[in-house]
Amino acid sequence: MKTIKNRIYIVLCSCMLFFCLLGCDNIKIKQSATVENGKIELSFDKNSGAFQSFKTVSNSYDFFDSIKPTESLWKIDFLQTSGIKTIEMAAASGFHFLKQDAHTLVLTWDNFKGIDNKKFKVIATVKLIENKPLSTWKISVEGINDEKISRVVFPIISGIKDLGDENLAVPYWIGVKTKNPRNSLSKIKGKEKKYEWQYPGRMSLQCIALYNDSEKFGLYTACNDSLAYRKDFSYTLDGSNNLTYKVSNYPSIDEKSDIYSPKYEAIIGSFKGDWITAAEQYREWGAKQKWSSESRFKNGLTPKSLEETALWEWNRGKSINVLEPAKNLKQKLNLPVNVFWHWWHGCSYDDGFPEYFPPREGKESFITAMRSAQKEGIKSIVYMNQMQWGTETESWQKENALAYAVKDINGNTNTHTYNIFTNKSLTTMCMGTQFWKDKYTSLSDEAINTYQTNGVYMDQACFSFLCYDKTHGHPVGGGNYWLKNFGKLTEQIRSKFPDNKDVFLAGEGVSEAWLPYLDAFLTLQVSMERYAGDNGWEPIPFFQAVYHQYAITYGNYSSLIVPPYDELWPKEYAPKNPLALLDESYSKQFLMEQARSFVWGLQPTISNYQSFLASKRTKEIDYLLKLARVRNNGLKYLLRGKFFRSPKMITKEETLDMSRLSIYAGKTGNTVTAFKKTADLIYSGAWKSDDNQLGIALASISDDSCQVDLNINSDDYGLSPNGRVNIINENGAKFITTYEDGKIAINFTLQPRQICIIEIINE
Repeated sequence: MKTIKNRIYIVLCSCMLFFCLLGCDNIKIKQSATVENGKIELSFDKNSGAFQSFKTVSNSYDFFDSIKPTESLWKIDFLQTSGIKTIEMAAASGFHFLKQDAHTLVLTWDNFKGIDNKKFKVIATVKLIENKPLSTWKISVEGINDEKISRVVFPIISGIKDLGDENLAVPYWIGVKTKNPRNSLSKIKGKEKKYEWQYPGRMSLQCIALYNDSEKFGLYTACNDSLAYRKDFSYTLDGSNNLTYKVSNYPSIDEKSDIYSPKYEAIIGSFKGDWITAAEQYREWGAKQKWSSESRFKNGLTPKSLEETALWEWNRGKSINVLEPAKNLKQKLNLPVNVFWHWWHGCSYDDGFPEYFPPREGKESFITAMRSAQKEGIKSIVYMNQMQWGTETESWQKENALAYAVKDINGNTNTHTYNIFTNKSLTTMCMGTQFWKDKYTSLSDEAINTYQTNGVYMDQACFSFLCYDKTHGHPVGGGNYWLKNFGKLTEQIRSKFPDNKDVFLAGEGVSEAWLPYLDAFLTLQVSMERYAGDNGWEPIPFFQAVYHQYAITYGNYSSLIVPPYDELWPKEYAPKNPLALLDESYSKQFLMEQARSFVWGLQPTISNYQSFLASKRTKEIDYLLKLARVRNNGLKYLLRGKFFRSPKMITKEETLDMSRLSIYAGKTGNTVTAFKKTADLIYSGAWKSDDNQLGIALASISDDSCQVDLNINSDDYGLSPNGRVNIINENGAKFITTYEDGKIAINFTLQPRQICIIEIINE
């Protein structure tokens, strides 16, 4: 009997234990609020709203570490008289969520410690996009009352798993990527290990890709802000190798509003591929935005002389050192050459702005030289910084410029010393003031109409700043007033343009938001080694992959001589021989920069050109001229084409000698900073024309020939199954072969330093 009772007791205990364990699992499951759409699954803690997991449904891959620190999904900075007060999720005594539908979660935090207003609450809405591995994230802060919000950080995605063979690709200007970003971040000195990019500004579009280069999967992070509100994107690394992604949003401080809810959403998703895949995904959205439909280039508003530019000469100094070499270059090329002209102005560079007039060679000499160049078809744009004022200039005091300068949250100006030789500073002027727009318009008017230039290069154009000066008449703090006012500035300037003359505006950097306002964009990352050295980042054509057909891009630091020294700077730092040739060991660096520019669809540029280079550096100058001629024969691809992934091909690498040398970098007297870097010897870029033909640009910098074997499926590029293949060189197009049944096989020998375009034509 006891035995039976014991057995019954054991069975009952076992059942109770089973149901207890089952209950534990159910409790654990119920702790998560989850949404999924067949592509991705997102889970949040039901008790706190903490982000718990981000999985791909197909293989249950979780982008989060299984053990990760709990971090607030958002942070809010309040501006108070005593300084900045920050609150986050932990300050909320109340939290609840609502699963609005199968794809939407609404998370609400309320009853905050330290905030008297009981109506104050934070609402985050996370929604999955149907049939796509993407989610939208929107935040709303309600019941603000008298509180002044200076920043809302949302979303904060912490505990991102190491994807293995990681790459981080960022549209920093034209674009950069780095391998093993955690390792790069860990080397940053200081307490905070952070990469941060400002938008609109140096971050040219709103998308970052973190991906595994070998397995081809990654984390896609973006924003769908069509109005270009001020925000920062960042990746940070803590001491536990915990990687965190953040978006910092900067609202205007509006004391009359009780709610802050951005007019855009953050995008978090997964993708299969690399940075090109991410760029193509972002392009689907970007091409539909107002800045694309209102692009000056796309709408035929850019002058034909700008579009037809075969080569830019970027020189500095008086006209004899700028326009005369340009005439020589044009005679050799026999195609349109335009001039990008620095140091023409009467003030010292990087400290005397905006006291540009009269030019340093005198009014009459300047105008005479300008007209002489124009008679030979050479157009020139002149440098004028569009937001800086020298604090030691006479005009700074006389015109009370301080009143119209950008002020930070503490009332301080944004002052910086660029000039390492004079140590005189420049201060950023506020684009939101009518005073500065009028001042810069008058300067541009004088340059174009009095001094007969063909336009203005607006240095630091694609930048934006936060300004907290209440007297300026713009919303205080964040918002999108900077870009709006830049648009008003360019409209004012163009109202002064003379009729029947090719006049255009160019600017530093490149950005989607500036497409409706500028005619040309200076993109210098094809030669980033010259100013950044070997900093662990590689340039990539991220912006070109999204917006090439909407913008004319140009620029290159590529030079064969030591960069010049401003004659108005202190004499003691001047190089003994200002036109000294760089050592021939740096020849391939020059070729590499030009090759990148060619295959990435930029208008080619040479810096510091002098006529003696044709005989002293024949190989390099011949390469440049050939490159310009080939490009000129393929403008339907390299000027107007849409970016496509290049077909796979075998390439070669070589360790090259590099010089890190610009007007400041690597210069203490006349020294050159040198290093070695492994680089490709064959460069390629694929471009689709408006008439549905494909051009594959190839540029070799190798001393040896290379066999090119391309096997292309026509469906991959939306081509017809039958057609023919040409090769475009400096003399025009030459037939190679035909193809049929969608199989395109191209086999030929790429000669040493050959430049060409493989053209695939539908039939």
